[in-house]
Amino acid sequence: MAVKSMHLQQRILVTGGSGFLGSHLCERLLADGANVLCLDNFFTGARTNIEHLLDHKHFELIRHDVTFPIYLEIDQIYNLACPASPIHYQHDPVQTTKTSVHGAINMLGLAKRVKAKILQASTSEVYGDPDQHPQTDSQGAQVVDIAAFALTPAWMKRHRTLHYG
Repeated sequence: MAVKSMHLQQRILVTGGSGFLGSHLCERLLADGANVLCLDNFFTGARTNIEHLLDHKHFELIRHDVTFPIYLEIDQIYNLACPASPIHYQHDPVQTTKTSVHGAINMLGLAKRVKAKILQASTSEVYGDPDQHPQTDSQGAQVVDIAAFALTPAWMKRHRTLHYG
């Protein structure tokens, strides 16, 4: 049987790791005994969210933009990199689209190269402005192509194509 890696602990990459969800995921993965590589360009994430993890011996912070390839040896990827709230993704829609599309392509390429498992996260904004809160999966999307939410349904279609063909 081939051994996938020489290390005993899982090496897990969390893109968008300094954001609200990413920082909490980093904490949980460290508590579970993983080696965590937190990758973020701090476009919307905050260093203060992960400051308390910087001295942890199994935590590494990498300042990097997922729109550019990165070469790491990892076992899993949690791709959370992308502005989620309208105020952030409308600030620079071109960069946000690049983060979503090129970032996903780069993380899929990395996962393929090292045979890592990958989880692609998204935002509830892809569903548009719902008639009912909370939404259920059976409700479907309320897509309005000219609304402030119009960027995210387009991203979601691209993510589905990239991940599922």
